[in-house]
Amino acid sequence: MTFRDRLLATLRCIAPVLEVKGVLVIGSEVPNLLERGAASTLVISQDVDIGIPISAHAEVKRQLELVSGLRPSSEEPSVWLPADATCIEVNFVGFDPSSSDPGSTWVFEDEALPLMVFGALSFLREGPPIHAEGLRVPVPRIAGLLLEKLVTDRTGEKGDRDLLVCAGLIEVSTPGDLDELVETLAGLSKEIKQTIRANLSSLSLLPKLAGMPDPELSRGPIAVLLSRVGDR
Repeated sequence: MTFRDRLLATLRCIAPVLEVKGVLVIGSEVPNLLERGAASTLVISQDVDIGIPISAHAEVKRQLELVSGLRPSSEEPSVWLPADATCIEVNFVGFDPSSSDPGSTWVFEDEALPLMVFGALSFLREGPPIHAEGLRVPVPRIAGLLLEKLVTDRTGEKGDRDLLVCAGLIEVSTPGDLDELVETLAGLSKEIKQTIRANLSSLSLLPKLAGMPDPELSRGPIAVLLSRVGDR
């Protein structure tokens, strides 16, 4: 069974949750899904992140009752574990599109489905869905997902892997996606822009890692982005 098979099987299992308005598949699996035919050749991580708008929390809890093939972890209810090796782990995280503080992190308390809510996810806006093997998968617009990855200080191996997700996103971006990113930057603080420039600079220097997006393929667009961010 390929990683693509396991990813799509997982999304089928949680399809009832994906039907809730505003829920998005986010994180490192998005570049995989954006590949032609959702090819999923980049085994960046062995889990899939699902972004839950706080306003949809109650409805998501109801839809979770329809999910099969996964079960909540006894130690961390926001993590759902596969019943067998045909699926991968699912992590539920929260976001508030109305948040104005991308640096904030807080806990949405709930006994059955507590969520870590990340302010940087407020940049996410629903984009065109991906259709693969009968599945309709809601994903964010590329510009917002890039911003979410770039506004956080990144250090260590995990930071490098997160930045390489950006390389995968840049690789599938259109000129319009990058224009949208730059326009959004115009309204952000000087400190956030500095963090974004630092992360783009770090990304331009990273070596290729096995199974990860190749940063060398994105160095041209990264250089252009750096010059445009610097002008804002």
